[in-house]
Amino acid sequence: METRCENCIVRQYNSLRALSKDELKEVSNSKILKTVKKGESLFEEGEKLDGVYCVRNGVSKLSKLSATGKEHIVKLASNGVIMGQRSVIADETTHLRAVAINDMTVCFIPKHTIINTLNTNPNFAIEVLRHMAHDLKEADNVIVNMSQKTVKQRLGEAFLYLKKNYGEDNDGYLTLTLSRDEYANIVGTASESCIRIISEFKKKGLLKTSGKKIGIVNEKGLRNMITGF
Repeated sequence: METRCENCIVRQYNSLRALSKDELKEVSNSKILKTVKKGESLFEEGEKLDGVYCVRNGVSKLSKLSATGKEHIVKLASNGVIMGQRSVIADETTHLRAVAINDMTVCFIPKHTIINTLNTNPNFAIEVLRHMAHDLKEADNVIVNMSQKTVKQRLGEAFLYLKKNYGEDNDGYLTLTLSRDEYANIVGTASESCIRIISEFKKKGLLKTSGKKIGIVNEKGLRNMITGF
């Protein structure tokens, strides 16, 4: 019963909340519950998907390779996020790669279930469009940040984003632990530059570190740096 869509709280965060009880039962009967280990790929860039992935728990990074082979992390997908939705609906290959940052549980919903529900439930179609529009807005914000903000500002924003969305542990470190390479791939810089900036933030009393872990010590100071004050 715990894996049934009718009883799953994460659907409240995505387009599945527009489904009727009967439609939810149909989705539940057709979906497959999967466990994905840290570092494993859910799908590759350019892959043809036969369905979508709804994140039940855990976090995945969605990234794209540049022409030079450099990875750029476009977004993080956590509880409730549906991955592969645009590719399935547009009947196109995926333009991003999805890799688990930590151990994940996801529900794979077959393509035919999604398409059939879109054709019969206009409220579901509107919810899907709403979420796609939100993704486009986020993509626009990323483009603006990349062009108008410095690497330091973008990295500072990344730390604040992780604190807001994933929280801190009892010792004040960000709950979601990313590698220095992953931080660099989020803000679009070299790993060496990322390490140097983190060290600078630490010396200024903005951050603290313990191995891979990073904690925000002076949030106000970090925000001031981002806004230029």
